[in-house]
Formats: sequence, structure tokens, C-alpha cells
Amino acid sequence: MKPSTAKSAWKQFPHADKAFVYAGAALKKSWERLHRGDRETFPADAAIQEAWRLYHQGRFHAACEAGLAAGLDGYNVANKAAMIHATYLEADGQRKLELFQLIAARCEELQQAQPENANAHYFQAYALGRYSQGVSVLKALTGGLGGKIKAGLEAALKLQPKHAEAHVALGTFNAEVVDKMGAMVGKLTFGATRDLALSHFETALKIMPDSAIARIEYANALVLLFGDGKMEQAVKLYEKAAAATPVEAMERLDVELAKAELEK
Repeated sequence: MKPSTAKSAWKQFPHADKAFVYAGAALKKSWERLHRGDRETFPADAAIQEAWRLYHQGRFHAACEAGLAAGLDGYNVANKAAMIHATYLEADGQRKLELFQLIAARCEELQQAQPENANAHYFQAYALGRYSQGVSVLKALTGGLGGKIKAGLEAALKLQPKHAEAHVALGTFNAEVVDKMGAMVGKLTFGATRDLALSHFETALKIMPDSAIARIEYANALVLLFGDGKMEQAVKLYEKAAAATPVEAMERLDVELAKAELEK
């Protein structure tokens, strides 16, 4: 399933950096650090390795196309490239939602073929979560997407307990459920609690202590859950996120997001 999009429709990554080019053996050497968050396995297929090189450089459209051309085994890189592009660079709201729907559909296909592929579950949950934020979190939660998002994140963590990005997403999920539905209804409906939200963020930061996105989402959750009472802690988390040293394109986008929020 290829995305129906021309190359011109994908905004170019605005922070090209030679440090994000992992040519030759450099990709495998740096793989653990690059994929500390999603625990993706280093691919044996050279074409998929190249797709990941494109992704880490911020060449998201090329990475998505290369991943799709490699078949099912390339879906993870294609989906992550599309989801980071949609989250950070896509300005058109409708196009953003369409991209998340395409990602979720490809993940469904990949789950059928590779049920133990943790990122087939995580990327779908991520895409559905971002889709929900784009339409209405409360509407999505009450319309059935909430259960699917939670199930996907829990499936990813069951398959890969150290999947830090899934921990971040579950932290955000718990915080948004409590915020939108209230503590009692959120707990009864989805088992969501403030303590669970905080626990997932703390776990994520233990796995990837230098993560900007974990701190950004943690800060956002604190404000959702506690309001101004946790604003000082939230600002400190944003400051640490803005001071992080990115090693690839997604991390650079996270750092720039933190800087932009601090300037508001």
C-alpha cells in the first residue's frame, strides 16, 4: 500500500546535518543509540538499511518510498518516516490525518504477517493516537480508538518491554484519558491513572535518559494532570529537552520543538 503523494507534497527536513549521515558500517555501529527508543532490529536487507539511512538524515519521503519498495520488511521504516513527517512537518491538517490512516492500515497488514513485530503494533498505536489528537481525543476515546491504541501499545511492550517510545506513548495515553474523562471514569474505562502515566515516563527516561521527546511529553502530561502546580517542573523538562544533543533528524525535530515552546 503506497501513499498517494507526490514528492513535492512532502516538506523538506529543514535541518540537514552531516552528522546525521550514517554511511556504510556507521549505521550498524550506531544502531543501538539510534534505535534506543523503538528497539527496531538491525535489518539484514541492504535496501532496508539504506532506507533507514535516509530516514535518519531526514529524507523522509525517500525513506518511505524505499521502505515500501522493499515489501513488508520495509514497512517499519516507511511507517516511521511517514509518521515523523506527518507529526512535525506536514502543515495541511487533512493530509496529516490521511497519512496517519495510511500508516495504521499498513501496520494492520504487517501485524497479520508478522504478529511478533513490536513496531507493527507501536507505529499503529502512534498513528491512531496522533489521528485522535487531530480530530478530537475525547471523540476518539469514546468511539473505540482508545481501546485500540492502548492494546497496540501494550502489545508492543509485551513483545519488547524496553520499548521506550511505547512507554512514552502510554504515559501520554494515561494522561489524556484522565484529562478528558476524569480520574474515576478514566480508570473504570481504560484503567488509566495519574500514577501510571508518571511511571511510564520515568521508565522511558531510564531507558533513554537523554531523550528530548520523553521530556517534552512528560512535561505536557504534568500540565494536563496537575495544571499550574507542576508548571515549574514542566518548564525544567522542556529546558533539558531543548539542551539535548540530537544524533539524527527526528531528535533534531524534538529539540527544535522544545526550543519553540520555550520561546512562546
